[in-house]
Amino acid sequence: MRLESTNWQLSQLVSQISNGAVKLPEVQRGYVWKPIQVAAFVDSLYRGYPIGSLLFWRSDVRPLTREADIDAVPGESGAPLYLLDGQQRLTSLHRVFNDHEQAQIVFNVETERFQNQSSSTVKDARWVKVFDIVDGRIDLFELTFALSERLPGLDRNDIHKRLARLEKIKERTVYLEILGEFEYEEVSEIFIRVNSGRPLKRMDLALATLSARRPGTLAQLETEAAHWAERGWGDLDLTFLARALTAAVLGRGLTPASNNQLLGKSDEELDAGWQTVQRGLRHLVPLLKENLGVTHSSLLKSVVVLLPLVVLLGERSDEPMEAETADAILYWFLAATLRNRFSGSTDTKLGQDIPDARKPDGVNRLLDRLGLPEGRLEVTPRDLVDRSTGSPYFMMSFLAAKSQGAHDWWSGAAVSVAAEGGHKLEYHHVFPQALLRRGGEYSRTEINDLANLVFIAGRANRGIGAKRPGEYLAAMGLSDAELLAHSIPGDRSLWEEDRYPAFLARRRELLAEAMNAILDRLRPQWLVRGGDAGDPMDVSGSKDEWEKALLRIENDIEYADRPLASAHGDWEGPVQEVSITEVI
Repeated sequence: MRLESTNWQLSQLVSQISNGAVKLPEVQRGYVWKPIQVAAFVDSLYRGYPIGSLLFWRSDVRPLTREADIDAVPGESGAPLYLLDGQQRLTSLHRVFNDHEQAQIVFNVETERFQNQSSSTVKDARWVKVFDIVDGRIDLFELTFALSERLPGLDRNDIHKRLARLEKIKERTVYLEILGEFEYEEVSEIFIRVNSGRPLKRMDLALATLSARRPGTLAQLETEAAHWAERGWGDLDLTFLARALTAAVLGRGLTPASNNQLLGKSDEELDAGWQTVQRGLRHLVPLLKENLGVTHSSLLKSVVVLLPLVVLLGERSDEPMEAETADAILYWFLAATLRNRFSGSTDTKLGQDIPDARKPDGVNRLLDRLGLPEGRLEVTPRDLVDRSTGSPYFMMSFLAAKSQGAHDWWSGAAVSVAAEGGHKLEYHHVFPQALLRRGGEYSRTEINDLANLVFIAGRANRGIGAKRPGEYLAAMGLSDAELLAHSIPGDRSLWEEDRYPAFLARRRELLAEAMNAILDRLRPQWLVRGGDAGDPMDVSGSKDEWEKALLRIENDIEYADRPLASAHGDWEGPVQEVSITEVI
């Protein structure tokens, strides 16, 4: 039969997961539900609300599978069912029914509410753990009597009815559709169609498509993600890698048409795209670490900014990179980050930047597209007003401190993301929060202003407490040079609470100077249509300059003839070929 239907009890489904009779095919995404969603699902079961059907696939062929995110290790069964739709619900259910540490859902016998267990619910007699009820090892009559003794204001019959109703959720039946006689590719297409109208991210569907088109892709991506996580770059995770692979294969960001286009790619194209991603990352990460000081991915506001550079470095020749080119790449990275290049219309902008990155003069084009005034990015003190840890300038302020040789005030070690063994940047308020809150004069935004943050380890921070800067800075005996390394003004009069706004203003000036020193050191002198690049139509230069100008014009014409293809990925029309001779 191609399609059959049946009904199973929830308890039966949970046991089937435990014994390995239900498995997850590789096309499934990972488990993502939060405890609040699990609690809401159990609440729906308790109230008898519809919970939707489940879709399975039965096959004699054993496809690649992924591990379910549960505590139990599933056994092996003769002919398992592969779950295509309903993973979040079934995994949540298995977790609740098996006392998973991240699914400690509790029930309030008075209000009939569900939530994740907390320290307050543990102490409150009105809350009982759902697992204790559905597990069946607790006598409901004894529990009802005990609760009524502790909660005399509640009717004993109401307590028992509610507990019995909760216990019966394991007997709820759910409608199952089971596919049979379908090939893996067709089942994958069904999975994508079923989920296309759901609140899944485009990246989840792209990952499913890649897994369907090229079995083993998921394991390959997970291995690569683990490689980078071990090196402090945990943000290069499964989602990022899948997006990078899609970008390398399609040459742009994701669009509604991306899944069909991925399905149409050959094994050779997918293999080449993966080689681009791996090669690009192995060139890019060391460049960021060694040449700029971005030692961990936690410094990045978003890893999307890396995608054009992954393609650029992944496809360039093996010839040694000139220092100026390396600097230009880092300059674009900083400029794109500070200008929030991908904060909106992300995939459209990737559709512009990735084709640019593939041109012979890719770095020039990327920089040119940013539209920097006179080819130069300059940070002003005003740019830093009302900025804090969520700003791209936060990373830049760390790089400024690092470039100026700033050291931790406690250990004397150079400032680092992993100062105490972790991968999270630690910082301290120069004017402690408790100190500024006393008078109630300053808002949270003013207190957490970027100009009030300095990068020191937690041990030094705890030693400072709520002391005034004029007190603890003077006690440390820091030299003017050591203060300046952290962009702290040496004017002691600015270290008093009543001068806090003036302190912020002066420190923004020092931070801007330090940031601009980094940018100016990296800024290339050959920005296209900016700085020293000159006018591409100016023929007064040398033969070499003339040839470079012609190359830029030719590339511009080629790109201009297919704006829809590069920006949106929906246009499949012909590309007009225009020779440079015809243009001239």
